[in-house]
Amino acid sequence: MKRIAKAMAVLLVIAVFFVLTGCTNKKNNPEVGIIQYMEHVALDSARDGFITALKDNGYVEGENITFDIQNAQGDQTNLSTISDRFVSNNVDLVLAIATPAGQSIAGKTTKIPILGTAITDYEAARLVQSNEAPGLNVSGTTDMNPIKEQIELLVKLVPDAKTVGVLYTSSEDNSILQAAIAREHIEDMGLKYVEVTVNNSNDVQQATQSIVEKCDAIYIPTDNTFATAMPTVYGVTSKSGTPVICGEAGMVENGGLATLGINYYDLGYQTGLMAVRILKGEAKPATMPIEKPNKFDFAINGTVANEIGLEIPADLLEYVID
Repeated sequence: MKRIAKAMAVLLVIAVFFVLTGCTNKKNNPEVGIIQYMEHVALDSARDGFITALKDNGYVEGENITFDIQNAQGDQTNLSTISDRFVSNNVDLVLAIATPAGQSIAGKTTKIPILGTAITDYEAARLVQSNEAPGLNVSGTTDMNPIKEQIELLVKLVPDAKTVGVLYTSSEDNSILQAAIAREHIEDMGLKYVEVTVNNSNDVQQATQSIVEKCDAIYIPTDNTFATAMPTVYGVTSKSGTPVICGEAGMVENGGLATLGINYYDLGYQTGLMAVRILKGEAKPATMPIEKPNKFDFAINGTVANEIGLEIPADLLEYVID
């Protein structure tokens, strides 16, 4: 019996050792799940900026951190499956890129720290108690645009515009919010507002063809569906000669005319710095206010301007990207 008791004691010590070692390894080598709603320039840039920020602060993939990067390709079922995967694996932190991704993972766990990026309003998306004091396991960075300034840019580039058309996806909370803000500023400037919404990318061409007949210029906010479908928008507006002001530079590169928008790489980097604080145990999402972008950048597509016969003001020429 003494031998059995001694053997059991040794086994218990070994078991405790491995448990403690396993815990230590997990703490020193955290696993970060990245759930991205879909693939387009802005969201990809935010993801890359996030990873770079962690690397710059000593968290290097393959050495002392693991990234599980998953892309839902715009599919809600995929979002749910990815979220379940991260919860099942008990990852140490999740980065949610875009509002639907944040809503999916937040609906699956109240324990795992979640940071979002490329999300416009966390409170409106019901991800936090308030943007100033999240109170839950979610925080992050907002991609709320300087919408008033973007509409002012539209008026500067198209001074004869009387009617502004707005295109957005009716199921995206962030797009609905931005469209409402845009409408307020458009009407405050004495311009007429018209809108056409889409359900998915299949509707984009018809929606664009419809709205160019009703307006002198178009505004498109940071909308995931339109971000991926800008070549389709360009195919219509280049023929009609309709200027398109977009929510971010990636949309301008893919066929829009201009923006004063967010640098999504910088926004992702900013989110990565928040992640460093969480991984080091210095902060928790509940007490981390939603952070705003540090700066906005002009971007003007020179090729599009030439095609639609629009002259770029001299003070904006330095921002021409193509």
